[in-house]
Amino acid sequence: MNQKLRPLLIVEDDPALQKQMRWAFDAFETVLAEDREGAITQLRRYEPAVVTMDLGLPPSPGDVTEGFRLLGEILALAPDTKVIVLTGQHDRENALKAVAMGAYDFFGKPFEPELLGLTIDRAFRLHDLQAENARLKERQGSVLAGILTRDPGMLKLCRTIEKVAPANVSVALLGESGTGKEIFARALHGLSSRAKGRFVAVNCAAIPEPLLESELFGYEKGAFTGAAKQTPGKIETANGGTFFLDEIGDLPMSLQAKLLRFLQERVIERLGGRGEIPVDVRVICATHRDLKALISTGQFREDLYYRLAEIVIDIPPLRDREGDAGLLAHAFVQRYAAELGRGSLHLGDDAVASIEAHNWPGNIRELENCLKRAVIMTETSRISAQDLGLDKVEDNLEHLNLRQVRDEAERRAVVRVLARTNGNIARAADVLGISRPSLYDLMNRFGLKREN
Repeated sequence: MNQKLRPLLIVEDDPALQKQMRWAFDAFETVLAEDREGAITQLRRYEPAVVTMDLGLPPSPGDVTEGFRLLGEILALAPDTKVIVLTGQHDRENALKAVAMGAYDFFGKPFEPELLGLTIDRAFRLHDLQAENARLKERQGSVLAGILTRDPGMLKLCRTIEKVAPANVSVALLGESGTGKEIFARALHGLSSRAKGRFVAVNCAAIPEPLLESELFGYEKGAFTGAAKQTPGKIETANGGTFFLDEIGDLPMSLQAKLLRFLQERVIERLGGRGEIPVDVRVICATHRDLKALISTGQFREDLYYRLAEIVIDIPPLRDREGDAGLLAHAFVQRYAAELGRGSLHLGDDAVASIEAHNWPGNIRELENCLKRAVIMTETSRISAQDLGLDKVEDNLEHLNLRQVRDEAERRAVVRVLARTNGNIARAADVLGISRPSLYDLMNRFGLKREN
């Protein structure tokens, strides 16, 4: 399937010039318009990033009034559109006026198609660059901006968070300790309609079992010795917002039934109280434990699991995130160097290689602590593998040469397809999407013999 061509709007009333431009710019989907009204229609339909337009448009080709009117309308409807105006060879005054209005560039007629083509290419690249910058600026204001990653799986996970956040469903975040489950929980809250409400978190593993019930559900005055006043629980405190239950796998069985009733009825009873209190919260839970294994051993209620895990999101460990250990390491060094007044501090190549080779069982939390300690303890401006307390490994940076990577990928593909097609050159070339001579060239380059 051919890749869809990008639309290029050409506003020109001369049929011969239209034909010439369509032929010259066949790398784009050339969309034609002969007058102002047609141009606006095509602009709304195709939303082209780049427009070329003649200033002298019908009904008075010698008059540029209609052309300037169209230019103003294009820039009003689509301010990011790059407009290249075409004028008479000696009409520099109107050309400069068009640029002052916001046109990207101008060309005098007759023009050299190659030169105009270069300007069109630059206009597309500038449009794309500005669009990317706008996207990044918008992302910086997002609650996901603090999640640093280049890993495709993590980027997909971020898109999932954005989709799930507006839905009022319970979410279970599963993953090893230190993978950032609370960060994602806060992102779900921040991207939801409850963002202005409170985000209240409770770690089920950090509170002793005798105190956990009162912490969750609250208590009335006199409910037990020391209950000197009425105290709302964390669930009630989160009313109108999000309640985050961290380490839900450590919730005692004695409280699982009470939490299940709350999830079903959306009401709570304080300790020592008799009245039901309605609470409107979104519940997000997280754990590093295998909940299904706990269910099979009778340590976790299956009906509670399905109430909590309407949506399940698995967060991968750091060792499975391609390139993220190095990316995060540089970010942590910059952060702590700035905090400690050591702005020139940087990671040495041996340190980066060691970071990428390490397994990081404690995930991001372990990596952060390691870098923070190194920033404090190192006596030079360069952090080494020894400063990190990691084994020094061979720096394999030279093996990341793109040409070598491409050659190896091509070699594996050719070998695999030749094996699949039993050495049938014609069929193998079709599968690989190349000509037979090109396949022979690849086989010669990789030292692959043709089977007779």
